[in-house]
Amino acid sequence: MPPISPETYLKLVRGESRGPLAALARAGLSLGAIGYGVGVGLRNRRFDRGVDVHRAAVPVVSVGNLTLGGTGKTPMVERLARWYRERNVRVCLLSRGYGGADAVNDEALVLEENLPDVPHLQGPDRVRLAEIAVNELESELLILDDGFQHRRLARDLDVVLLDALGPFGLGRLFPRGLLREPASSLRRAGVVVVTRADLVPDDRRAEIRDQARRHAPDAPILEARHTPRDLVDGDGESSPLDGLAGRAVAAFCGIGNPEGFRRTLEGLGCRVVDLRPFPDHHPYSADDVADLARWADSAGAELVLTTQKDLVKLRVSNLGDAPLRALRIGLDILGDARPLEGPLAALLPDRPTPGD
Repeated sequence: MPPISPETYLKLVRGESRGPLAALARAGLSLGAIGYGVGVGLRNRRFDRGVDVHRAAVPVVSVGNLTLGGTGKTPMVERLARWYRERNVRVCLLSRGYGGADAVNDEALVLEENLPDVPHLQGPDRVRLAEIAVNELESELLILDDGFQHRRLARDLDVVLLDALGPFGLGRLFPRGLLREPASSLRRAGVVVVTRADLVPDDRRAEIRDQARRHAPDAPILEARHTPRDLVDGDGESSPLDGLAGRAVAAFCGIGNPEGFRRTLEGLGCRVVDLRPFPDHHPYSADDVADLARWADSAGAELVLTTQKDLVKLRVSNLGDAPLRALRIGLDILGDARPLEGPLAALLPDRPTPGD
């Protein structure tokens, strides 16, 4: 049986696909989720006992989530790295990477473009990466990207993100739902941040906070929004966001939450004439670029917008007759940021005072 597309899978697990075949498929996914849950439980109990857990010589901050799909980890990693760099801390980012040795890692390219003074090591063995970062790069603090489930490397702080548009993965474990581990695992979080909180009503935000608090009663719960900063072309040149309101925009993206991208564009006043989603981490080919150019022309778009994560793999500034730009996104904390910055500050390296 050929693999199904991400869109078909989401319709299936959300219950939007109807009929006996869809019901049978969901029953099969439920059986798969039972086995998956047993495996996750055994693995977590092993780490809870400290088996095969390794501590780095410097503090480690992990940024992660509970669910499959995008929650805004890359903007949060960038925010934390900037916070420490502003305090002259030598930071190194650690991530698993995706695909083979020659595969393009879109998040790494985005972070390299936005954080040119912060090294980024990638590989499946992040314990070994931590040793390299400390011994060879003289790093003083490590930020573990997408690290909530990677428990071999001990961390001093777990920052866990919940996407307000789908915070608890439909309430079911993968493959029946989108949870990578049970919501009860949130108890390991040191700080919980509800991202895209500005895109849901206040009562829904309160529900998410209450549910998160049940699982993580001792962790501060903050809210954040993804804030558009500027537009970037294929050469990395930036331009302001002025003039987007009312423009006919065709958009495409290969991210975990395309609906969040649409809502961001609509929040800028764009008239989104079409949105074309691709699978997360999609490796764009020359045929894809040609097809996108035809699509943009047929949509009658004045401008084509994508994410920075997608544009770093394309490196073109036009699709057909329309200019192509990426929307560069930052992450802003709504309200008081001190519940996050306090735990971050507790991990600052000791500095000798002047005159010592």
